[in-house]
Amino acid sequence: MKHFRLPRKTKKAMKKTMWFYPADENGNLLLADPGKSPEDYIAYKQGVLRPLPDKRNSRARMREFREKLNKAVYIPDEELRSYVNKVIIKDFQVSSYNTLIEAKNNKHAVIAYFNFVNAYNIYAAGNDSYGNICCMAVDRAKDLLKRRRK
Repeated sequence: MKHFRLPRKTKKAMKKTMWFYPADENGNLLLADPGKSPEDYIAYKQGVLRPLPDKRNSRARMREFREKLNKAVYIPDEELRSYVNKVIIKDFQVSSYNTLIEAKNNKHAVIAYFNFVNAYNIYAAGNDSYGNICCMAVDRAKDLLKRRRK
């Protein structure tokens, strides 16, 4: 049986990135190593494998992601308090709520308020990863409120 070999420069270039097969119906990716496996190298040559940062659609995906989170949605303050109580841990609920109320009334930080509300709505719909985005929106609101504008 013949040993699988590639030219040194080709193998070295492939080693610099992580290669993946396309995602399945659950969104899971399968790791490939075209520098060591002949099956993976054939898939690489056919264009099936994608590098880790798939740059083909990343700008479009980021634009879509931002549009989804930046939609202007205002909610009553009591409803905002219930959102904060469900997502944020007990130690930070009061300060997070006050920060979001202040961001709601500030023209520079209102985008962080929108991010929190929209991320919570997606989180409540069942996508658990958006819970972290809710927390990051509160941090972003704090940063935007601290900045001095000249």
